[in-house]
Amino acid sequence: MSSENDNKALLQQLRIDRTEGEPATSRLRRSWLIGGTLGVLVLLGVGWWAFAGAKALAVHVAAARPMPDGAAGASVLDATGYVTARREATVSAQITGTVTAVLIEEGDHVKVGQVIGRLDDTAQRAALAQAQAALNSAQAQLTQDRVQLEQSVRDLKRAEDLVQRSLVSEQAVEQARTQVDAQSAQVLGQRRQIDLAAANLRSAQVQLDYCTVRAPFTGVVIAKSAQVGEIISPFSAGGSFTRTGIGTIVDMDSLEIEVDVNEAYINRVQPGQPVESVLNAYPDWRIPSHVIAIIPTADRSKATVKVRIGLDAKDDRIVPDMGVRVSFLEEKKPASEAQAPPKGVLVPLAAIRTAGDQNVVYVLQDKKAQQRTVTLGGTLGDARQVLTGLAAGETVIVDPPPGLTDGASVRVAKS
Repeated sequence: MSSENDNKALLQQLRIDRTEGEPATSRLRRSWLIGGTLGVLVLLGVGWWAFAGAKALAVHVAAARPMPDGAAGASVLDATGYVTARREATVSAQITGTVTAVLIEEGDHVKVGQVIGRLDDTAQRAALAQAQAALNSAQAQLTQDRVQLEQSVRDLKRAEDLVQRSLVSEQAVEQARTQVDAQSAQVLGQRRQIDLAAANLRSAQVQLDYCTVRAPFTGVVIAKSAQVGEIISPFSAGGSFTRTGIGTIVDMDSLEIEVDVNEAYINRVQPGQPVESVLNAYPDWRIPSHVIAIIPTADRSKATVKVRIGLDAKDDRIVPDMGVRVSFLEEKKPASEAQAPPKGVLVPLAAIRTAGDQNVVYVLQDKKAQQRTVTLGGTLGDARQVLTGLAAGETVIVDPPPGLTDGASVRVAKS
């Protein structure tokens, strides 16, 4: 044992110490070089780890569901449009005048015939008073003419009695008879003057009524157009200083939806067809609707046909010019008719993307995104029917990120 230790000590003495006699600066340089190399290796390792983690895009996924048995009412066509009112009017007076009162505000409910504004009626009241005075004068003149006619009739009777007794000549009788005829014609003419005066009075009353603006139908005020002191005119005279009306009223019971349908798919729409409408403002509210009519003309510039859709449910939340999405549904078949099982699967609408002229989805397989070309069917709520290209149970990527490509590495994001 002691001989083995002696051999180790002898070998230790024979080993050459390379640092002996080496300057201190060289030793320091060597230490810095070793430390720098280790630091670079650590940074490279961290960068590789970060790059590998960033390369796998975080995605949200959902499973493709089989079509439910009751999916016979699925959408055959989707379109977008706006809520419109069949009865909407900007209410104005029928004459030009200065506004003296505005009795409405936006949002007010008005009834048919309700006064919503007044114009200055000074001139119209003066004209009405003048027409009334003319009528009174004509009636007074008629009374005078009647009295004169009655007197002439009595004078004729006396003249006829006197001529029978040969006390007056025939000429006196003829003169009396002529006087009666003239007085009768004068009475008749004065009656016509009374009719004319009465017509002038009614005209003046109409002009006075024009100074009062009334609601033409029951509805809601959506715009107040004029203020007290402004001039309104139905003829739009006077440029920007003249208003064309007091306000705008909409009949909320006449609201409906108008959509433009591509003429290539208009054969899928029929009058009376059930429709499901969703307002952009209330995406979770599905309004039962139906097709009222297909307007029998096409827009040449857009290659579309306008379709009118009626709302089966009335609600104060529905207002004109709201954006709306509609789904034209299949006609429900009687339960007695045998129906083939529904084809395809359902995937979220957000999983479908367009690549050129094809519809695609991204399927998650082995932590990679696989692009699939699919054939689409109808819409059922927030899901879309996929007829071919996808099987039930496969995992699709919802809202694919912009940088996602076929074969890219992905990881499921934590919700």
